[in-house]
Amino acid sequence: MIHSLWNTFLELIRTPFQHEEMVWGIVPLYFGLLLNELTSSKANFRTAIQTGFSFIWAAAQWLYPYFKAHQAAGAGLALSALSPINLLVTIFVLICGFTALVSGLVKRFPRYGKFLGHTRFANYFMIAIYPIQMPFRVAELPWTWDRLLAIAAFAVPVWLVLHYGLMPVRSAK
Repeated sequence: MIHSLWNTFLELIRTPFQHEEMVWGIVPLYFGLLLNELTSSKANFRTAIQTGFSFIWAAAQWLYPYFKAHQAAGAGLALSALSPINLLVTIFVLICGFTALVSGLVKRFPRYGKFLGHTRFANYFMIAIYPIQMPFRVAELPWTWDRLLAIAAFAVPVWLVLHYGLMPVRSAK
């Protein structure tokens, strides 16, 4: 079981680097993850801006191929081109991204919205779901229970490795 989850997790991490169209979208998310690991772990307005940017960046990367394909045909974005789960996740990520960005800019979180300032974990999820959310002509990784389980199963181990692995760098500041 764990071997299967490990292979699925590696597939999610490796896939963006096997497709040129995905590299330019995923590299800023990795950069953001590493940058955020070097900053405060407490939710604040600066980290909310980072979260908002990461979420909006990821959603824009997921939508861009649809705009590009439909623009060539003389049309805008056809939302029917996205699968329902991809559309739902993209809309959710955009809403969370704009809410986090605005919260950081106006220095006020909505009620029960302080979680938007926890940028470290947010970047992990954006990186993990990135290849699943990309259009099928770019990467053929649909949403499956195995992929969702792999993302959830490796969330804490990845966080632990990043947290304790980068602790010497954090404490050197």
